[in-house]
Amino acid sequence: MTLLSFGDALIRFFQSFFTEDGFRIPLGAWVEGGITFLTTYFSGVFTAARTVLDFFFAWAEFFLKAPPFWVIILVIAGLALLARRWILAIGSIPGLLIIVGVNQWENAMETLAMVLVASAIAIVFSVPLGILGAKSRIAAMIMRPILDLMQTLPVFVYLIPALLLFRVGVAPGIFATIIFAMAPGVRLTQLGIQNVDREVVEAGQAFGSTPWRVLRQIQLPLALPTIMAGVNQVIMLSLSMVVIAGMVGAGGLGGEVVRGLGSLDIPLGFEAGLSVVIIAIILDRLSGVLGQQRQSPRRRSRPAPAAAAEAETPAAEAATEELETQPTKRPEHEAQPAAQ
Repeated sequence: MTLLSFGDALIRFFQSFFTEDGFRIPLGAWVEGGITFLTTYFSGVFTAARTVLDFFFAWAEFFLKAPPFWVIILVIAGLALLARRWILAIGSIPGLLIIVGVNQWENAMETLAMVLVASAIAIVFSVPLGILGAKSRIAAMIMRPILDLMQTLPVFVYLIPALLLFRVGVAPGIFATIIFAMAPGVRLTQLGIQNVDREVVEAGQAFGSTPWRVLRQIQLPLALPTIMAGVNQVIMLSLSMVVIAGMVGAGGLGGEVVRGLGSLDIPLGFEAGLSVVIIAIILDRLSGVLGQQRQSPRRRSRPAPAAAAEAETPAAEAATEELETQPTKRPEHEAQPAAQ
């Protein structure tokens, strides 16, 4: 009976390739069946995920909306000053005041909260996946077509399964944003670790450092500028996707843009769009300098051999600590008595 059922299912499967219009691969029907299977048997998982996303978003929104607008403006300007970006610190104040002046501050903070939550989750997943891809050739081969698909798939396509799995609201927008923004973080993390000077890594291994210590004290610090470039791209893609996610009820500036588009309201669309541009510039400049702060101008101006010699310092320190914990073994010629 089981064989008959399997054979009948196999026949129906091959028959699905032939329609009245001729041969056709029912790829869309397969995807729809997969989404239906997930919503039927794993609805509890997606309900829990929606609750978690809503929880993080609610707290981020609270911390951004609860203080007066001038407090948030001063905090952003202070972060720019800490990053030694005086022009950004001075320019961010009038830019954010423009958002207040066009009455888009609440929507801007809602959008910023979604960007922060989606970017943080995307970075948490993308950096370990990038490390895995750099360490394992098999993992890199598996992830490469998936990342290609994630980067080339039209952004609106992400909203369809997200809407079916999480329903209308903030959660589907954040979920689609996470999937859309992860790819550059994974790729640049993998690229940064793979481009670390092999001689530096071999020096650490020669001193007896474990693979974990080599990764933590040599590869990650040297790959940090490239990883931070990936973080910057994750944040910018999150912002662009969050605006599009306004079409599924995510709200914020994206919702205002969609509302202005639907009613052909030029002032509303322009004001919301300008607010998005201001936030994008500030986030891009702030996230872009995080990796640069790890490199002093003195070190960047040195030639490559000097930089490589400095890079061996963590390896030597790690190796010294490793060797100190091991028992010393006297050479054989010292253990034997002197010759007559």
